[in-house]
Amino acid sequence: MHPIAIAPSLLSSDFAYLANECADVARAGADFLHIDVMDGRFVPNLTLGAPVVASLKRATTLDLDCHLMVEEPDHLLDDFAKAGARWLSVHIEACRHLHRTVQRIRALGMSPGVALNPHSAFATLEPILPFCDFVLVMSVNPGFGGQAFIEPMLGKVRQIDAWRKQHNPNLFIQIDGGITTATIGAARQAGVDWFVAGSAVFGQPDRAAAIAQLRAAAGEAHST
Repeated sequence: MHPIAIAPSLLSSDFAYLANECADVARAGADFLHIDVMDGRFVPNLTLGAPVVASLKRATTLDLDCHLMVEEPDHLLDDFAKAGARWLSVHIEACRHLHRTVQRIRALGMSPGVALNPHSAFATLEPILPFCDFVLVMSVNPGFGGQAFIEPMLGKVRQIDAWRKQHNPNLFIQIDGGITTATIGAARQAGVDWFVAGSAVFGQPDRAAAIAQLRAAAGEAHST
């Protein structure tokens, strides 16, 4: 497995102070920032767009990981490349021509990832895996923060991990939803590398302690 990375999700931050929130988690030891982009159609919520991402790029030294929870994301790819996203994930359920979309993300200079909802099976993902840099497994139903972890999603993580061991050890596995000190250990054991944490970081008064505790919980589980 790759080293652990903790990516605080801005969905759980205070939107009135985004630049300050980014600076705070950077000082607290975050590895990069996770930005949920929602259109109110693919998921029942509306959040940040490329102009905000461009502003955040100027306000932080952390890399930006943008997760597009939108219908027909292709028309947004250029905007997020210009805004400064390093990683960009699109949903397998939202793309009619997924291979073309993934190839376009890479051509624009970003690292492409594919996200899949809890109901989507590994079999739907496998054909696109050779073209991805990472996979984002949703361990909650997308759209809102603070939801409970769906434990059976770890079986999907194990399937992806088994595939990469055989075909591409450079693939990263990311998980998003319900990550806490109580759930991160099992996720790490299943094969997750990148952990998106919303309320487990931004909902805590001491963000540095929160991130350290998440790392410790994941690291202890991996050493057993």
